[in-house]
Amino acid sequence: MHRMIGIIAASSLALARDNLTSIPVLAFALGAVATLARSDVRLPASAVKLISAYLLFAIGLKGGHELASTSAADMVGPTIATVALGVVIALVVVGVLRWRARFSLADSGAIAAHYGSVSAVTFTAAAAFTTTAGQAPEGFMPALVVIMEIPGIVLPLVIVVLLTGRASLAEARAEVLLGNTVILLGGGLIIGWLAGPRGFADVAPFFEAPFKGVLPLFLLELGALAATHVQAVRKVGLPLIGLAIVGPVIFGTIGVAAGVAAGLSTGAAAVLGAMAASASYIAAPAAVSVALPDAKPAYSLTAALASRFRSTW
Repeated sequence: MHRMIGIIAASSLALARDNLTSIPVLAFALGAVATLARSDVRLPASAVKLISAYLLFAIGLKGGHELASTSAADMVGPTIATVALGVVIALVVVGVLRWRARFSLADSGAIAAHYGSVSAVTFTAAAAFTTTAGQAPEGFMPALVVIMEIPGIVLPLVIVVLLTGRASLAEARAEVLLGNTVILLGGGLIIGWLAGPRGFADVAPFFEAPFKGVLPLFLLELGALAATHVQAVRKVGLPLIGLAIVGPVIFGTIGVAAGVAAGLSTGAAAVLGAMAASASYIAAPAAVSVALPDAKPAYSLTAALASRFRSTW
């Protein structure tokens, strides 16, 4: 028994070391440290937008061509589990912040929309890590990102609109469905599915190997962005900081359990857990700005960046 525990502990330490010393994670740390040291390592906004589009579209394409060879029956359980996760996370965050931490309804809904949504970067990092660890997730996982994105964002906004009588829900829904993340991920997914493995093979040299080199650049920028919100973290108070620390652990654990119950492989269940633990800073802010103009962006963005940092690590 002691020998088995030792083997498991050594294996866990090895995986942790490999994760913490991987180039994407170190690039994130470099961006954060450099920014705190007042060095300007931020990428131009146009470059960040291009890199973001490339990553999202590449994820969609790769998932789509894998989805072409996946039966509909294999998607039923994971789809149900993913939708349920988005709904549960959104309801829990709204409830905790509004009725326990006494945040305003608008701020509670805005933060919940960020948590209910998915960080595509966290998803990418989790998928890359599990693949490196020899537990590659199922190819249809990018489809679950899109599936979780919509209810995770829309539900908190619906709650606030119904309780406050706002009339901008239709505009917010349009922002979600027509936003950058859903269009690039979902559109890439459809294109990859229609083209199939043979069609994807023609563009694979551009969307596979280069992907691993582009990701660290994006994480460098995100590390710098996270560091710029350190002061905001100090102002939002212990409830939000506590949620950013404890929330990813709880939601991630629930996500892994849901993945296992849905019949996903070990790697895919781990990725679903990372998705549940993450928070969006791309799709959610666009929808929230339309539906909840009274919400404070510093709260939701700070919480999203802190949660994504923790879930990625």
